[in-house]
Amino acid sequence: MLPFAIPYPPEQDEGYWGIPTSTIDWCEENYVVSPFIAEALNTTTNAVFIALAAFAIFHAHYNHLELRFQLSALGFMLVGIGSWCFHMTLRYEYQLLDELPMIYATCIPFWSVFSEFRDRRGSILVGVGILTAANLLTAIYLHFKNPTIHQAAYGLLNAGIIFKSYSLAKVHVKNDRASKQLNRTMFLGVALFLFGYILWNMDIHLCSHARAARRSWGMPYGFVLEGHGWWHIFTGTGVYFYLVYEEYLRCFLTNTEKFYEFRWIFGLPVVKLVDQEGLVKFKAAQKAKKVQ
Repeated sequence: MLPFAIPYPPEQDEGYWGIPTSTIDWCEENYVVSPFIAEALNTTTNAVFIALAAFAIFHAHYNHLELRFQLSALGFMLVGIGSWCFHMTLRYEYQLLDELPMIYATCIPFWSVFSEFRDRRGSILVGVGILTAANLLTAIYLHFKNPTIHQAAYGLLNAGIIFKSYSLAKVHVKNDRASKQLNRTMFLGVALFLFGYILWNMDIHLCSHARAARRSWGMPYGFVLEGHGWWHIFTGTGVYFYLVYEEYLRCFLTNTEKFYEFRWIFGLPVVKLVDQEGLVKFKAAQKAKKVQ
């Protein structure tokens, strides 16, 4: 036991929320920190996810970015809230509130990049197609209740978005400095996500060793070995980077990049509006062209 450590109490089969009904129970021992929270670290680390999503919503609104980016960030905030409820209770209904929004939130950026340069009809068809696929996946997942189905679908959705976004950037972003900023942001976002995924898998496959080490160290030292909690932190940060990448890329696809700057605030990328008057005039001119 490390100095000033608090010994871990025995794991509880049942706490405030009753016997777990979820199809997954993670490596963190249940109800050892609080009788009201099944998995304390897996729960509270979602605060990073929620806070970054709120930050993204604020910046998208403040800098007059399109509604799609506010909705994307809101979707990922709901994922964080659902995950908080799931890990706090280990109830199956809250597990769905964690997992299913991951798919539906990802549908928004998927629609965004795959409907680029399509007319209104084509954009609607892409939206209907992805929504139909998401509903079909939901039905299949609810029937089989196999988490691998959900995880594979989520991975494929994100892979499709990354590939399409990179292809659009190569064709439409001619500014070398902006291209480097985009590539750096995407690389960091993917790297953070994958690092979190590695920690998540280590948490699964080395669980017995992690539990033994945590108990030998005591609280709070053992908290650093909660791999799934780190997954929330790195995934939340990676998703934020990815959202900003899509925001800045969209500026080039809509020819509004001259009204924005790419900046870093406290180590986080943001797309900052620097010429609101110019943007308003540009949008008014574009709207007038459509009317004609």
